[in-house]
Formats: sequence, C-alpha cells, structure tokens
Amino acid sequence: DAFGVLPPISRLSPGQAMYHFISGFTSKVAGTERGVTEPEPTFSACYGAAFLTLHPMEYAKLFKSKLEQHNVDTYLVNTGWSGGSGGTNGTGKRMSIETTRACLNAIFDGTLKNSSYRKDKLFGFDVPTTLSGVDTKILNPVETWENKEEYDKK
Repeated sequence: DAFGVLPPISRLSPGQAMYHFISGFTSKVAGTERGVTEPEPTFSACYGAAFLTLHPMEYAKLFKSKLEQHNVDTYLVNTGWSGGSGGTNGTGKRMSIETTRACLNAIFDGTLKNSSYRKDKLFGFDVPTTLSGVDTKILNPVETWENKEEYDKK
C-alpha cells in the first residue's frame, strides 16, 4: 500500500480474497518506475493479466472455491507504507521489516487464528486489535497519520 491507508495485516473472507486477487491492485512507486515521483495506483487482474489465457473471473472463482474447499485462512499483508503515502513528497514511512515479520510469524504460528478483531469501517475486512511485536497504533492506520483529514482523502 503506497498510500498508507491499509493496516499491516488483515483477515479476509473468501469473497474478499477473491476481490483482491482479481483486482490485482498495486502501485507504481518512485525508485522502481522511471519518471514516477508519487505513488500511482495501477491494476493487473490476478497480478498477471498479460499472461492469463482465460478470463480473470475464471481464475478468481477457482481461487475462491479452493479457499472454501480447504477452509483456508486468508490474510492481506501490507509491506508498504504507514502514516502517510510514499513518494518524494510523502509523509509516510515504510512498514518495518520487524512489523512484517511479526505479522507473518502470527500467521505461521496460529496466533492470528484466535486473535480478537475489529471490522475495518472503510474496507470491511477484519483487523487484529493487538498483535505481539506490532504497535497497536499501526493496526489502525488513521492513528499513524498526523493529518486525519488527509487520511480520509486517500
């Protein structure tokens, strides 16, 4: 998330996982794209539109069916920005490797399975209320922004 609006981790329903998979949302960011100084949103269906031989919805339906068939817990991990957007004029900071590791460890060791969650008002996914090794402020991204109105605009 190059715009700093997503928490470091959230739990997705199969339908939400399908949505994020099919939308393939990402961002072009300064330092990885020539001529880009501010984050630019971009989409690539199933994160590989140029290589798909079937309609993206076919892959998304298959993905969702496998999640449901095998009762898979699905998480969205944000390794991008927090506290503002990235880019040359951004106020945000990269998500720390320690935060990312804590999120991944909580998935792998099963901690997240039994965590308490809050429903994100904007995105509708579940966000843990606490997570060992992660500042609780980061779990509610608006709290990391100095200018809350700017968060709402993003």
